[in-house]
Amino acid sequence: MAISYFNQTLKILLLLVLVFGILYIGAPVFIPLTFGAVLAMLLLPVCHWLQRRGLNNGLASGLSVIALLLIIGGLILLLQMQLSDLVQDLSKIQERVNGIIANLKEYVQHTFGISKTEQQKIIKEQQGGGMEKAAALVTTLLGSFAGILVDAVLVLVYTFLFIYFRAHFKAFVLRLLSRQNHATAKDVLQNAGTVTQQYLGGLGMMIVMLWIMYGIGFSIVGVQNALFFAVLCGILELVPFAGNITGTSITVLMALAQSGDTKVVVGVIITYACVQLIQTYILEPLVVGDRLNINPLFTILIIVIGEAVWGIAGMILAVPLLGIFKIICDNFEPLNDIGFLIGPPKEKKSEGGNFITRLFKTGK
Repeated sequence: MAISYFNQTLKILLLLVLVFGILYIGAPVFIPLTFGAVLAMLLLPVCHWLQRRGLNNGLASGLSVIALLLIIGGLILLLQMQLSDLVQDLSKIQERVNGIIANLKEYVQHTFGISKTEQQKIIKEQQGGGMEKAAALVTTLLGSFAGILVDAVLVLVYTFLFIYFRAHFKAFVLRLLSRQNHATAKDVLQNAGTVTQQYLGGLGMMIVMLWIMYGIGFSIVGVQNALFFAVLCGILELVPFAGNITGTSITVLMALAQSGDTKVVVGVIITYACVQLIQTYILEPLVVGDRLNINPLFTILIIVIGEAVWGIAGMILAVPLLGIFKIICDNFEPLNDIGFLIGPPKEKKSEGGNFITRLFKTGK
């Protein structure tokens, strides 16, 4: 009995290694494809709404993708307008940065006895081949931008095709299963789409609220181009855990470079702390909630695994994909134990979210 259980466990581990190995090797193919599938699930309600208005499937699918493009285009335009204002201040920022570097050299000279001339010589030695490195960096950036552009087009094409041929793909999944499992498979497909829509929709609403809060907070403490940094911090929330810290760190560094006023830097940090408290104890339980119903340990673990396999794209996609996997586990008996392990303890499930939700629903 023990040997049989060990063999089954070993097979599962080997299967996981094989799956993640294939995902890692095939990342250039699977990342745009997965983004397309997730976005298609998110846009399905829009497509259904358009079809109920009398549009055919092809036109409704195309307009759904166009709506997504308009939202992304509007966001890029907003960032571009704010960035143009920031670029106009680059000369002032450069002067401030040069002043900070000069003060740092002065501190090193007085503390460690290394003269400014020696410091400059060390810097030049470390920057040997600077032009070649700069040229290589520019080439790498251009190549990365071209790759991102191609992937973006692929994602849009995949999104349209997934929406347009959704009935065909659903029929294919049902053909793989016996007839007695068709009802369960339909429930899984329906629940996977619903959970993804609820999670990503809630996340989008929370990001908009973060834009408002960061924008107000950064404006009050005196951050220049506050709207740009508010939008940046909100967008980086798509990368769990690391995103908000990265956005705030960039804002702190830019505030220090722009004004050099420590009060502004402290204000940015206080704003970040206040927004995080509101986000953790109000926004996440109320807007995002426990829609994915995943144990926090496995949430963190899947994000780490996603980063190792697919980089930043893996961190963004990891949580909704784990939520879909849990739905599959909960609906197929051989995987029920894995679904139980991934889920939260029943006695602690949704306590904070239910409390906040009940608080805001009082009086209905």
